[in-house]
Amino acid sequence: MKLFIDTWGWLSLRDRREMRHEEAKNFYYSFRRQSGKVFTTDYVLDETFTLIFKRLPLLQAHESLVMLDEAIKEGYLWLEWITPERFEQAKRLRIKFQDKPRISFTDLTSIVVMNELGITDILTEDAHFTQVGIGVRIIP
Repeated sequence: MKLFIDTWGWLSLRDRREMRHEEAKNFYYSFRRQSGKVFTTDYVLDETFTLIFKRLPLLQAHESLVMLDEAIKEGYLWLEWITPERFEQAKRLRIKFQDKPRISFTDLTSIVVMNELGITDILTEDAHFTQVGIGVRIIP
């Protein structure tokens, strides 16, 4: 079992004010208990850190950063880097999906990684992932 976590997913897990915080948290911990593999990218974490430090008190934002670093070090969060090759593939998707201008470039890089790694489940509330027709299932 593989799960990709988008920026919305990380924010929902850390910010109790998010509408679906409890639902996202319960799903995430259930998935982890089943020994599922969790994936994200450096681009997603870039967005996540930016928003967490804007929205949360400094101590909680710092704890979030430390927790994600520990998850990567302990091996239950797989951090995928957007390589030059992945970046080029995302640029091609940007052209392919020009009829969907609201899809962020970060989302396109996530789609590249998900396709490459055969990941179909994503913790997000972002409908863009289903609009591009790649067989993604939005969780929770």
